[in-house]
Amino acid sequence: MSITASIIFAAGKGTRMTGHGGNKTLLPLIPEQSLYEGARPIIMEVLDNLPPGPKAIVINYLEEEVRRATEGLGIFYARQPVTDGTGGALLAARPFLESTDADNVIITMGDVPFVQPGTYGNLLALLEHCDFALLAFEPRDRANYGMIEMDGEQVTGIVEWRYWKDFPVERQNRLKYCNAGVYAARKPALLTYMDRMAQRPHQVRKLVKGEWVTIEEYFLTDIVEMMNGDGLIMGMTSAPAQETMGVDSPESLKAAQELYATMISKQAKNAGP
Repeated sequence: MSITASIIFAAGKGTRMTGHGGNKTLLPLIPEQSLYEGARPIIMEVLDNLPPGPKAIVINYLEEEVRRATEGLGIFYARQPVTDGTGGALLAARPFLESTDADNVIITMGDVPFVQPGTYGNLLALLEHCDFALLAFEPRDRANYGMIEMDGEQVTGIVEWRYWKDFPVERQNRLKYCNAGVYAARKPALLTYMDRMAQRPHQVRKLVKGEWVTIEEYFLTDIVEMMNGDGLIMGMTSAPAQETMGVDSPESLKAAQELYATMISKQAKNAGP
């Protein structure tokens, strides 16, 4: 039976969560004293929905709080020394990948709590004939999302908003699905392309403490581009936008708490007396 390893990204600060100084993956799905105080940390919902198997959490910001919240669960903690992008987070988890006998890998975000076990299963099922698979959703408004380019059933790339906004209208209209930031991969292929990604840092301009600086970041989405260029097979499955929602602002946190309350209420009714 195949073993699945899971990697959860939880290193970032979450600058859009105004008025909150903690790690956003520890925010409550059950509010009590306030929007930011309560029970059921987001990351616990993520962990419980993932398939059985070894799990790693990539940490940096307030890492000790993340460790305390998840202690006793047999978690491997992969420290990302510098928050240098999603690719950097994946590279930080390399010692975990090398230490596990897993055949397949799930990569997910610590602030996306509602991806269901069946959806992760759908991603893993794609690995029976794909080397890499990604989760997508169809939004009401494409906004500034990264969009997935397809050639038939084959994923050919993920295009960020700053690029696709300048596409001809005809090409824009072919962009139907948004990238949810949740992936599955065969471990040997993933490790190979992680090495190649590590040789392709991006120079990114960011505002840090009031000053614009240039930093190096690594983009996990580069792996998709490189695999496609080499002719590897990549697949996609979709889920409702509600299931793939990320919690990155006070507004989205409130929406997540309301959704969780609805889910718990339905579960209680279905359980019966």
